[in-house]
Amino acid sequence: MNEKFIPLYRKYRPQTLEEIVGQEHVKKALTNAIKLNKIAHAYLFTGPRGTGKTSTARILAKSLNCTDGPTVTPCGKCASCIDITNSTPLDVVEIDAASNRSVNDAQNILEKIQYAPVNGKYKIYIIDEVHMLTVQAFNALLKTLEEPPENVIFILATTEVHKVLDTIKSRCQRFDFKRITTNDIVKHLKHIAKLEKINIEDDAVLTIAKNAAGGMRDSLALLDQLSVLDTEKAITTDDINSLLGRLSFDVLNKLSESIINSNPNDAIEILEEIYNKGNEPSQILLNLLNYFKNLLIVKNCKTELVLELTQTTDSQVEILKTQAEKLETHQIIFLTERTSYYINELKTTTNQHIWLEIAMIDLANLTENSKLIDLQNRLMKLETGETEHVTVSNYKTPPHPVQKPSMKPAGGIQPIINKKIEPIKTIESTKDITPEITPSAQEQKTSTEQPIQTGNIQELWKKLLENINYAPTRQLLIQMAKPLVITPENVVITIRTEGFVKKLNDDSNKQLLKEAVDNLFNQTNSQVVIRLPQPSDNEILLDKNSNTMPEAEQTEETKKIEQPVENKIEENTQKEPSPTKPTLNESALSDQVKMVKNLFDGKIVE
Repeated sequence: MNEKFIPLYRKYRPQTLEEIVGQEHVKKALTNAIKLNKIAHAYLFTGPRGTGKTSTARILAKSLNCTDGPTVTPCGKCASCIDITNSTPLDVVEIDAASNRSVNDAQNILEKIQYAPVNGKYKIYIIDEVHMLTVQAFNALLKTLEEPPENVIFILATTEVHKVLDTIKSRCQRFDFKRITTNDIVKHLKHIAKLEKINIEDDAVLTIAKNAAGGMRDSLALLDQLSVLDTEKAITTDDINSLLGRLSFDVLNKLSESIINSNPNDAIEILEEIYNKGNEPSQILLNLLNYFKNLLIVKNCKTELVLELTQTTDSQVEILKTQAEKLETHQIIFLTERTSYYINELKTTTNQHIWLEIAMIDLANLTENSKLIDLQNRLMKLETGETEHVTVSNYKTPPHPVQKPSMKPAGGIQPIINKKIEPIKTIESTKDITPEITPSAQEQKTSTEQPIQTGNIQELWKKLLENINYAPTRQLLIQMAKPLVITPENVVITIRTEGFVKKLNDDSNKQLLKEAVDNLFNQTNSQVVIRLPQPSDNEILLDKNSNTMPEAEQTEETKKIEQPVENKIEENTQKEPSPTKPTLNESALSDQVKMVKNLFDGKIVE
């Protein structure tokens, strides 16, 4: 109980060059230099964190100052070796350049290098994170680094070698430390877990090794943290994910499946479950980004590379392969780009939850990002002049026109509704209106999309959205909302998800909508209703005689449609063509169109 706790990364720090994990090229070069007595006056160790730079510098100092040295196997018993092991050496000076970076600190070093070593043969200066030194401090060391006293050796260590002056690098022997391979880390962790009697599954060890990104110190620190968990049960990958705040593979697979299937409702439900467990929005998107990266690797790389690059197991790779077959490479790249975009947005917003929900809805609309083969087929049809047939799922075929006695065609002539009409001009019908008049382009659009919707509600909706200044609320409405009524007296908006209905009915969001409506109609205290869709909503959109349609919504164009047929015919026949509008050349019309025109005594409307 009285023993002082020592972290694993310090307890199992290598004491000889042979004990260093990985870095075979560094060990070989330094071993030969010691054996051949070719010791340089300055070394530069560079590489990622936790790869052994400082440990190697201490081992080199111990090898040079051991009473048996220079030797590749220091005794560890002499005064010099013991002092270095206990971090209390007299002849080895370790300096943290992050906190000793000024020119005055460099001058202090230069003043002390003239003193002879006490226990060993060399006075050794280890300067960690040397890139943090100022330019003035570097310049103060230049001359000494080039021609130091005979018994002085400098060992510089850095993780950002590009920040070190070239004049410094040219005066040192440089050794680049590589990231330690996953297999080497796994082997070393299993060895330490056995010595420390840590009960941990092999998959969990592999997860630790892959999470360390090639750094042995990080992996040992995580193993040390996990060792305090329940010792009766083996440590699992789920324990690691829970400790690190990461999402499990199964959760990410379920979330990505809803995105790939373009199911925003399921994506939002899964997201809310994840968020309510305490996961941070940025961490959720980072985990999702890593998952999409794994999909991209599985889609494009060989099997032998997948396990190393994706940090997954064999069974997980098979699941990724099955999922990747549903996507093309450019679609996965699209998902990664959009996820990265929202990660950046989260860094600048004060309401990360809203942006997280918007991100899920946006990602789940993958159907808008067509597959490459579909785009190629559409392009080929355009080049060959073929007509692309588009099916509108929500369109309902209007009923056959009811012909009045005064407009009954002559005997022997088939009703025009059963005949095919040339695509140059089309004759459409609305409820209770015979097809004797060819509607204008605007009337055709109204008849197809919203048969009797009064006013240009889509245009009003667009302007209403433009008046909403807060981007997350505006994006949420674009993705999830549908306008039902937009008038100065009343605005009704439907939302498909109950959670978003509650969110938009909050005081802040509701006030944003009211202000947008006020600006749209130049008024105050506008009435705004936000609710779930109801069965009666279809009647408002489709039944022109519905009493629920506000009178203020009826525009002149809709009132014209509701006029009796006789009045419309008389009104159209009396209307003279505009002198500025070019007259259509009737010789260009097909025989069928001419027959319809003569039959109903109508005219062609541009």
